[in-house]
Amino acid sequence: MSEIAARVAAPRPRTEPPHAAADERVSLTAFLQYQRETLAMKCAGLTAEQLKDRAVPPSDMSLLGLVRHLAEVERSWFRNVLNGEAVRANWQTRVPGEYADFDVADADADEAFEIWHAECARSRAVVDAMDSLDATVDFRDDTYSLRYVLTHMIEEYARHNGHADLLRERIDGATGE
Repeated sequence: MSEIAARVAAPRPRTEPPHAAADERVSLTAFLQYQRETLAMKCAGLTAEQLKDRAVPPSDMSLLGLVRHLAEVERSWFRNVLNGEAVRANWQTRVPGEYADFDVADADADEAFEIWHAECARSRAVVDAMDSLDATVDFRDDTYSLRYVLTHMIEEYARHNGHADLLRERIDGATGE
Protein backbone atom coordinates (compact mmCIF):
# COMPACT_ATOMS: atom_id res chain seq x y z
CA MET A 1 0.00 0.00 0.00
CA SER A 2 1.36 3.41 -0.96
CA GLU A 3 1.85 6.24 1.50
CA ILE A 4 -1.19 8.09 0.15
CA ALA A 5 -3.40 5.02 0.29
CA ALA A 6 -2.23 4.35 3.84
CA ARG A 7 -3.24 7.87 4.87
CA VAL A 8 -6.71 7.31 3.44
CA ALA A 9 -7.06 3.73 4.66
CA ALA A 10 -7.71 4.50 8.32
CA PRO A 11 -10.07 7.24 9.42
CA ARG A 12 -8.46 9.99 11.43
CA PRO A 13 -10.30 12.26 13.81
CA ARG A 14 -11.22 15.58 12.25
CA THR A 15 -9.97 18.79 13.77
CA GLU A 16 -12.99 20.55 15.23
CA PRO A 17 -13.29 24.25 14.40
CA PRO A 18 -13.11 26.47 17.48
CA HIS A 19 -16.34 26.47 19.47
CA ALA A 20 -15.39 29.50 21.54
CA ALA A 21 -14.51 32.97 20.42
CA ALA A 22 -12.09 33.01 17.50
CA ASP A 23 -11.44 35.66 14.93
CA GLU A 24 -13.06 35.34 11.52
CA ARG A 25 -9.92 34.19 9.72
CA VAL A 26 -9.31 31.39 12.22
CA SER A 27 -12.96 30.34 12.03
CA LEU A 28 -13.07 30.29 8.21
CA THR A 29 -9.80 28.42 7.76
CA ALA A 30 -10.72 25.93 10.50
CA PHE A 31 -14.11 25.20 8.95
CA LEU A 32 -12.51 24.74 5.53
CA GLN A 33 -9.96 22.32 6.97
CA TYR A 34 -12.75 20.44 8.75
CA GLN A 35 -14.55 20.03 5.43
CA ARG A 36 -11.34 18.77 3.78
CA GLU A 37 -10.91 16.23 6.56
CA THR A 38 -14.55 15.18 6.16
CA LEU A 39 -13.92 14.28 2.51
CA ALA A 40 -10.88 12.20 3.54
CA MET A 41 -13.02 10.49 6.19
CA LYS A 42 -15.66 9.61 3.58
CA CYS A 43 -12.98 7.93 1.44
CA ALA A 44 -11.23 6.11 4.27
CA GLY A 45 -10.94 2.34 4.11
CA LEU A 46 -12.04 1.91 0.50
CA THR A 47 -10.17 0.24 -2.31
CA ALA A 48 -9.22 2.12 -5.48
CA GLU A 49 -12.04 0.34 -7.29
CA GLN A 50 -14.58 1.33 -4.64
CA LEU A 51 -13.37 4.93 -4.84
CA LYS A 52 -14.01 4.81 -8.61
CA ASP A 53 -17.49 3.31 -8.20
CA ARG A 54 -20.19 5.46 -9.74
CA ALA A 55 -22.62 4.37 -7.09
CA VAL A 56 -25.61 6.51 -8.03
CA PRO A 57 -26.46 5.93 -11.70
CA PRO A 58 -26.85 7.69 -14.06
CA SER A 59 -24.44 10.15 -12.44
CA ASP A 60 -20.74 9.97 -13.33
CA MET A 61 -19.89 11.08 -9.79
CA SER A 62 -17.60 8.91 -7.65
CA LEU A 63 -15.63 9.50 -4.48
CA LEU A 64 -12.40 9.54 -6.49
CA GLY A 65 -13.98 11.97 -8.92
CA LEU A 66 -14.86 14.23 -5.99
CA VAL A 67 -11.27 14.12 -4.73
CA ARG A 68 -9.99 15.01 -8.19
CA HIS A 69 -12.63 17.72 -8.61
CA LEU A 70 -11.83 19.32 -5.28
CA ALA A 71 -8.11 19.25 -6.10
CA GLU A 72 -9.01 21.25 -9.22
CA VAL A 73 -11.21 23.64 -7.25
CA GLU A 74 -8.36 24.23 -4.77
CA ARG A 75 -5.93 24.85 -7.65
CA SER A 76 -8.28 27.15 -9.47
CA TRP A 77 -9.41 29.39 -6.62
CA PHE A 78 -6.27 29.63 -4.55
CA ARG A 79 -3.47 29.41 -7.09
CA ASN A 80 -5.03 30.85 -10.22
CA VAL A 81 -7.50 33.37 -8.80
CA LEU A 82 -5.94 34.52 -5.52
CA ASN A 83 -2.26 33.99 -6.32
CA GLY A 84 -2.36 35.02 -9.97
CA GLU A 85 -0.77 31.83 -11.28
CA ALA A 86 -1.78 30.30 -14.59
CA VAL A 87 -1.66 26.65 -13.58
CA ARG A 88 -3.37 24.25 -15.96
CA ALA A 89 -5.72 21.56 -14.79
CA ASN A 90 -4.13 18.42 -13.38
CA TRP A 91 -6.33 16.20 -15.56
CA GLN A 92 -7.19 16.92 -19.17
CA THR A 93 -10.52 15.94 -20.64
CA ARG A 94 -10.96 13.65 -23.58
CA VAL A 95 -14.36 15.20 -24.33
CA PRO A 96 -14.51 18.98 -24.86
CA GLY A 97 -16.84 20.71 -22.44
CA GLU A 98 -16.70 17.96 -19.82
CA TYR A 99 -14.77 17.87 -16.58
CA ALA A 100 -11.87 15.43 -16.65
CA ASP A 101 -11.97 15.27 -12.84
CA PHE A 102 -14.91 12.87 -12.90
CA ASP A 103 -13.50 10.64 -15.67
CA VAL A 104 -11.97 8.08 -13.33
CA ALA A 105 -12.01 4.86 -15.35
CA ASP A 106 -8.22 4.93 -15.78
CA ALA A 107 -7.49 7.20 -12.81
CA ASP A 108 -4.80 6.44 -10.27
CA ALA A 109 -6.23 6.85 -6.75
CA ASP A 110 -2.81 7.38 -5.15
CA GLU A 111 -1.99 10.11 -7.66
CA ALA A 112 -5.35 11.80 -7.07
CA PHE A 113 -4.90 11.90 -3.29
CA GLU A 114 -1.30 13.04 -3.65
CA ILE A 115 -2.35 15.93 -5.90
CA TRP A 116 -5.31 16.83 -3.66
CA HIS A 117 -3.11 16.92 -0.54
CA ALA A 118 -0.49 19.02 -2.39
CA GLU A 119 -3.13 21.46 -3.66
CA CYS A 120 -4.59 21.81 -0.15
CA ALA A 121 -1.10 22.56 1.22
CA ARG A 122 -0.52 25.17 -1.51
CA SER A 123 -3.92 26.69 -0.76
CA ARG A 124 -3.04 27.03 2.93
CA ALA A 125 0.23 28.73 1.94
CA VAL A 126 -1.61 31.22 -0.30
CA VAL A 127 -4.02 32.04 2.53
CA ASP A 128 -1.15 32.42 5.01
CA ALA A 129 0.60 34.86 2.67
CA MET A 130 -2.42 37.17 2.42
CA ASP A 131 -2.61 39.91 5.00
CA SER A 132 -6.34 40.36 5.31
CA LEU A 133 -9.65 38.68 4.59
CA ASP A 134 -10.49 41.92 2.82
CA ALA A 135 -7.56 41.56 0.40
CA THR A 136 -8.91 41.49 -3.14
CA VAL A 137 -7.75 40.33 -6.53
CA ASP A 138 -9.14 41.04 -9.98
CA PHE A 139 -9.77 37.96 -12.06
CA ARG A 140 -11.63 37.77 -15.38
CA ASP A 141 -13.58 40.99 -15.03
CA ASP A 142 -14.53 40.38 -11.41
CA THR A 143 -13.05 41.12 -8.00
CA TYR A 144 -12.73 38.50 -5.27
CA SER A 145 -11.77 38.82 -1.62
CA LEU A 146 -10.01 36.18 0.41
CA ARG A 147 -13.14 36.10 2.62
CA TYR A 148 -15.32 35.30 -0.41
CA VAL A 149 -13.01 32.51 -1.59
CA LEU A 150 -12.79 30.88 1.84
CA THR A 151 -16.57 31.05 2.27
CA HIS A 152 -17.14 29.69 -1.23
CA MET A 153 -14.70 26.83 -0.60
CA ILE A 154 -16.50 25.84 2.62
CA GLU A 155 -19.75 25.76 0.63
CA GLU A 156 -18.13 23.79 -2.21
CA TYR A 157 -16.77 21.12 0.13
CA ALA A 158 -19.95 20.94 2.22
CA ARG A 159 -22.08 20.38 -0.89
CA HIS A 160 -19.77 17.71 -2.24
CA ASN A 161 -19.43 16.07 1.17
CA GLY A 162 -23.20 15.59 1.01
CA HIS A 163 -22.66 13.78 -2.29
CA ALA A 164 -19.87 11.78 -0.66
CA ASP A 165 -22.26 10.68 2.10
CA LEU A 166 -24.65 9.21 -0.46
CA LEU A 167 -21.89 7.61 -2.52
CA ARG A 168 -20.26 6.01 0.52
CA GLU A 169 -23.54 4.67 1.86
CA ARG A 170 -24.32 3.14 -1.54
CA ILE A 171 -20.86 1.55 -1.78
CA ASP A 172 -20.67 -0.18 1.60
CA GLY A 173 -23.49 1.04 3.82
CA ALA A 174 -21.24 3.28 5.92
CA THR A 175 -23.03 6.35 7.20
CA GLY A 176 -21.95 9.16 9.40
CA GLU A 177 -21.55 12.87 9.64
